[in-house]
Amino acid sequence: MPIDPSVVDRVARLARLELSDEERQRFARQLGSILEYCATLNELGDDVAGTPLPRDAVLAAAPDHEDGFFKVPPIIETE
Repeated sequence: MPIDPSVVDRVARLARLELSDEERQRFARQLGSILEYCATLNELGDDVAGTPLPRDAVLAAAPDHEDGFFKVPPIIETE
């Protein structure tokens, strides 16, 4: 999405920044890229919670479990 350099000028003025012509062009390209990315995010579907898996099925797939919880190896060494 192309951004007009006048938009960059307005943002720079609001932020009290002085930009060179090179910076103005670079920021216009960067802002355009950001807005394109935002447009892509808007196209993604909403996250919707589905039906959870039964606890027994999940625990059955785990390498180790105890009392309804996953057992994992320690990751922090203790003295």
